[in-house]
Amino acid sequence: MLMVGMLSAYNMVAQGKLELTIKNIKEVKGTIRVSLFNNENDFLKQAVVSKVVKVSAAEASVVFDNLRPGEYAVSVIHDVNGNQELDKGFMGIPQEPYGFSNDARGKFGPPSYEESKLNVTGIVKTSIKVE
Repeated sequence: MLMVGMLSAYNMVAQGKLELTIKNIKEVKGTIRVSLFNNENDFLKQAVVSKVVKVSAAEASVVFDNLRPGEYAVSVIHDVNGNQELDKGFMGIPQEPYGFSNDARGKFGPPSYEESKLNVTGIVKTSIKVE
């Protein structure tokens, strides 16, 4: 019984927490869609976890609790019109603001997982600028 309690206490301490501040929100409407990815193969395809928050100011906060310690890359979309997707124009160029962890930017498409990844152990606080 004591061993089970010790393992439970260890698991609670070993969990990661990611506190994000989304900055540079130019239009105070729509939603912010945030997705976490934990490997290169799933990056921008299959999120480990996602959250959606209503935009109410020029900055938004999103917290992910109880994360397994490890690497994560974050993508953020400011879904201005609330249609639940990133609107794209000619040649697939995004028409709504977006961003990635480390404020990574790709040259001809999204940045790589490697450029975007964060190491989450304990509590990690970071910001992402949407453009």
